[in-house]
Amino acid sequence: MMNQALSLPDPRRWKALALLCIANFMVIMDTSIIGVALPAIKEALGYTQANLQWVFNAYVIFFGGLLLLGGRLSDLFGQRRMFMWGFSILTLASLLAGVAWNEESLNIGRALQGFGSALIAPSALTIVMMLFSGNPKELGKALGFWGASAAAGGSAGVFLGGVITEWLSWEWTFLINVPIGIVAMLVAPRILSKGVRRKGSIDVIGSISVTASLVLVVYGIVTAEHNGWSAPTTVWTLVLGAVLFILFLIIQAVKKEPLIPLRIFKAPNLAAGNIALIMLSAAWIPLWFFLNLYLQQVLKFSAFAGGLGLLPMTILIAICMIFVSGKLIGKIGVKANVVIGLIALGGSLLLFATNTPVDGNFATHVLPASLLGALGMSLAYIPATMSAMSGAKPEESGLASGLANTSYQIGSAISLAIMVAIAASRTASQAGADQLIALNEGFQQAFLWSGIIAIAGAILAILFIRSPKSGKQTGV
Repeated sequence: MMNQALSLPDPRRWKALALLCIANFMVIMDTSIIGVALPAIKEALGYTQANLQWVFNAYVIFFGGLLLLGGRLSDLFGQRRMFMWGFSILTLASLLAGVAWNEESLNIGRALQGFGSALIAPSALTIVMMLFSGNPKELGKALGFWGASAAAGGSAGVFLGGVITEWLSWEWTFLINVPIGIVAMLVAPRILSKGVRRKGSIDVIGSISVTASLVLVVYGIVTAEHNGWSAPTTVWTLVLGAVLFILFLIIQAVKKEPLIPLRIFKAPNLAAGNIALIMLSAAWIPLWFFLNLYLQQVLKFSAFAGGLGLLPMTILIAICMIFVSGKLIGKIGVKANVVIGLIALGGSLLLFATNTPVDGNFATHVLPASLLGALGMSLAYIPATMSAMSGAKPEESGLASGLANTSYQIGSAISLAIMVAIAASRTASQAGADQLIALNEGFQQAFLWSGIIAIAGAILAILFIRSPKSGKQTGV
């Protein structure tokens, strides 16, 4: 029945794609839009410097930790239904975050935003694949728009956060989701089909164990700089997180209907594609995070000017993903694009690690390296996503998309936590040095290790991503 449905293109598919890309843009934007608003949030709600990071981490952890559950629910109850449930939760959570009266209420609002996004992202990507998988040419173009919306959401979120914080207030970095969410819920039933459903059960224990594992690991990393890596609280938090992850794998191996049937990793390139997404996000997210800090804290750009400085990256990403990436995949294949993209991203980060002086200027020290990084992201993201979903059965498409999104978010959460700790440790070690120089050296260390991750990702892609056989250059 599903194959028959896919054989007839949905006449509303491009309108549906526009809505789905807006949803994807919002989901990723919510990870970055609060960046420049953090000082205002700290002052308004009384956060300590140590606890302020949870405005970011509460969202990313629950988003990344619940994506697999979101993919599973999408398969069981239908993609459109989960898409709309996700927007309902995201909209109400954004309202709560926007009217938050203390740090606990804001953290709860951010965690619920992550939960709503975890329902939206896998259902939206599954709908994209269902709408366009009957036409490889259209699928490549659709994934180009999809990839551009994600990358643009991360970069543009910083810019929009600067504009909103300076011209309105920090509350609107959350409240902006409310009218958009209401419109999305009104439009979705008109242009999205119900999707497909299959029978099965929900792996509650698996969902709890993997989410708790991620929370503990990230918490252990982000507090290690303050408590010390050898402190019992740090060690036991990380150990417990690792034990819960091992427990999760055991549950998946023995449970009749697990959250992740481990057999799915036997699909060609699926495991390698997910590894590529982990390494890509682990390098890309620290790039824009620390680049924004370098612009504002070292070069003394305003929040608005700092966001504006990231626009060239966003524009290049959109152009390359929509008009270039699909053609390159057809000409040189999935593997080559992933490898070249990760190498370019790594080169960009190494440039930032060695060529960002405290008296630098945008044209010389920021623009060339940032454009190289944007080009690398553009080349690698779509083929890595295609690899991560390749070979999955139609009834497991929601699971595969949830897994791909989970890989990206887990890679970004854990890597950013590590890079923040590395930067803080390097800065703290510069006793007696000029404060600005010490701060900048911390940023450079984060750029350096992020670049090493990107290069390592390229090596892993060379080793493990299989080139398609002749006549199968799509890589799907």
